Amino acid sequence: MTVVGYGEALGAGTIINAIATLKGAAFGVDMKTRSKVELSHGSGGIKGVAEGVPDADTKLIELAVQKTLKQFGLKMEGIVSTQSEIPMASGLKSSSAAANATVLATLDAIGETMEPLDAVNLGVDAAKEAGVTITGAFDDACASFFGGVVVTDNSNNTLLERVKRKDEVLILVPDRQVFSSKTDVLRSKAIAPWIEMAYDLALAGEYEKAMTLNGMLYCGALGFDTKPLMIALDCGIHGVSLSGTGPSYVALMEGNDSTRLENAWKKYDPAGKMIKTEINNVGALTIV
Repeated sequence: MTVVGYGEALGAGTIINAIATLKGAAFGVDMKTRSKVELSHGSGGIKGVAEGVPDADTKLIELAVQKTLKQFGLKMEGIVSTQSEIPMASGLKSSSAAANATVLATLDAIGETMEPLDAVNLGVDAAKEAGVTITGAFDDACASFFGGVVVTDNSNNTLLERVKRKDEVLILVPDRQVFSSKTDVLRSKAIAPWIEMAYDLALAGEYEKAMTLNGMLYCGALGFDTKPLMIALDCGIHGVSLSGTGPSYVALMEGNDSTRLENAWKKYDPAGKMIKTEINNVGALTIV
């Protein structure tokens, strides 16, 4: 007998990148990855498929299924497939979304439930083992799973805060990919004292100031252009950052008209993709 399960999880934008200090903050956005898991009893392993991306590395989603099954002592074989609205390797947490959605789909298939943070940690463990993250991306995983704004301590996988926000989000996605696993960690560690200052702002609820400072620092450390940040500030935006390890830039619109910034970013990068979305406060779901 074959059992089938479905799940979905969010992409996210960065407030504080955790590479420098293992302390992070992020917000879930209304862009989703959906996962379908088909399982039957057997020992033939798990095969992954990323729909529309024929050459994608599917190790992460395969591990997410395997680790979830292991949690319940089950030996099964099958297929896991994902569909995503989130650009890959763009700093928008596509890996966290894939892992979360797949854990939920596996739980749905086998008729089991877990505490939400336990499910998040399964996905984080899969991401570490797959080699797609440096920090484990617990902050990104929480934003993807819970939605809203989250602040975390990744050194002990602690979710410190989750706050609902109602903001439009504008994202500039340059026409290239940057893989988190290739990031210059030493350069990131060098800015740690100043990232701590940004993190303190996030803890105080000053998310716009925190993310803008984070963006300036990481652009400098990792060699990204700060001009998109300055363009946003000139347009009256208070919260703008490099998302993750790039190359995307994210801006919180705070009720502002996004047209001015959209036009300015298009002029700066005509080949880049512009995405208009919003903070999603609902989070990941098992799809019924």
